[in-house]
Amino acid sequence: MSESTLARRLSRLADQISTIIVGKRSQIDDCIACLLAGGHLLIEDVPGVGKTTLAHALAVSLGLRFSRVQFTADLMPSDLVGVSVFERSKESFIFHPGPVFAQVLLADEINRAGPKTQSALLEAMEEHQVSVEGETRPLPKPFFVIATQNPTDQLGTYPLPESQLDRFLMCITLGYPDRQSERALLSGEDRRDVIERLGAVMNPAELIEAQQAVFGVHVSDALLDYLQALIAATRSGQWFVEGLSPRAGIAILRAARARALLGQRDYVAPDDVQAILPQTAAHRLVPVASAGRGRVEQVRAMMEAVGLP
Repeated sequence: MSESTLARRLSRLADQISTIIVGKRSQIDDCIACLLAGGHLLIEDVPGVGKTTLAHALAVSLGLRFSRVQFTADLMPSDLVGVSVFERSKESFIFHPGPVFAQVLLADEINRAGPKTQSALLEAMEEHQVSVEGETRPLPKPFFVIATQNPTDQLGTYPLPESQLDRFLMCITLGYPDRQSERALLSGEDRRDVIERLGAVMNPAELIEAQQAVFGVHVSDALLDYLQALIAATRSGQWFVEGLSPRAGIAILRAARARALLGQRDYVAPDDVQAILPQTAAHRLVPVASAGRGRVEQVRAMMEAVGLP
């Protein structure tokens, strides 16, 4: 697939999802960039703003197998990864795969499940495989987890541990629609009916090719200097309790490359880093007590203080 063809497909993909999730083009671009970078996405927001609809529209637009799991307090790890059941007709145990064996997995309200079930996602997200009853089973390619999370001040929620949060490349918030977009939702037809009529803009093989193209996006030494300056600022103790890890730095660079590809460029610009840094870094960081700001606001304040290359 040529660069021009890839650019057209990615633009059509974002345009099509924008007909479902109205007025949220920036968040849609973040979602696509996260997928292109081979990461996983966490959406933290109140119920009813379109988190599930976004995941479903993305899967349909890419021709990917979609699976949704509603995380609850009684959800067990076996409900997620699957279980072996003895079948008399075959006189043997047969493995029945769970919903994790999908190409797009929506983990809905992930922080309503207990820590044991939350941790069952770790191997799947990091290694793209699961171990069930002593046997390792690979997950399909591509494999993309979109997890939704209710605000932690709501009843019945379990905060995700740092090790789990670090597995998500990005964390975004959809927020309420503006007045014009909400009017379109109120006066239009049910978005679930619209999704059923969507066609695939790309197929899984083309998506994998696009993911590989991300690694071909050029990164200059000056850009690496700028990224390292930002990472060093997170570790200075002035802005955050603890800084970003090397793994986080690598993840941020992948996301910036994906954002550049979406912008139809073959090189990463400082604007790409600035565009994705709050979404890729804020959920990994805790502001110092004297900050008086939230995580995202603190990341933006730090970016303003760090000079451009």
